[in-house]
Amino acid sequence: MELEVSELSVARGGIPVLEGLNFRLAAGHALILRGPNGIGKTTVLRTIAGLQPPLAGRISLDRETMTYAAHADGLKATLTVEENLSFWAAVFGTGGIDAALDGFALRDLRARPAGALSAGQKRRLGLARLLVTGRPVWVLDEPTVSLDVEAVAMFVRAVRAHLAGGGMALMATHIDLGLDEAAVLDVGPFRARAAQEDHFDEVFL
Repeated sequence: MELEVSELSVARGGIPVLEGLNFRLAAGHALILRGPNGIGKTTVLRTIAGLQPPLAGRISLDRETMTYAAHADGLKATLTVEENLSFWAAVFGTGGIDAALDGFALRDLRARPAGALSAGQKRRLGLARLLVTGRPVWVLDEPTVSLDVEAVAMFVRAVRAHLAGGGMALMATHIDLGLDEAAVLDVGPFRARAAQEDHFDEVFL
C-alpha cells in the first residue's frame, strides 16, 4: 500500500493556498509537513482525509483507509474513558481497547468521565482512538497539543509501533518529535500564486 499525492491544489475559504503538491508515502513510513502558520498544512491534511474536496490533483488512497485527528479531541464528555474508546472500537469494528488504554496510560482513568479530564488527559484519550480504528493511514494535525514530555513520548511510541506494523503516518507539527526516521516536507515552495490584481478601474482612465 502506498499513499501518492499528485499535483494537489487546495483552497481555504475559496482562496487557493497551496498548489502542485506531490509526495509519496509508503507503508511503514512517516512524513511530517512543515511550514509557517496559515500556509495551508491543515487544509492539505483535511483534503487528503476526504473532509473537503481538492481544487485539483489526485490522492491515490480512499478515505476509508485513513483516520484523521485534529485539534478537537472528538470526545463525548458524559461518557467515561472506557466508554469513549469502546464506542469508537464499535464504530470501526475492531474489538478490544486494552492496547489503547495501556498505550496512553489511561487504565487508571478508565472509569472517569471524559468531561472531568485535564486538557492533557483529554488529548491522550483523543489520540488513543487511533489505536482502535484499525486503519493503516494516520492523518494528524498538531497531534501533541496540550501534551507534556511524557505524553509526547507515548505518542511517539504509538507512531513507531504503527509504522512497524505496516501503517503510515502523515502529520503536521511544529515540535521536534524525535522521529528521526520520518521524512520532512516543507510546503512553502507550493504556496499558491497570488491572484492577479483586478484592473477594472483602468477603464475609466
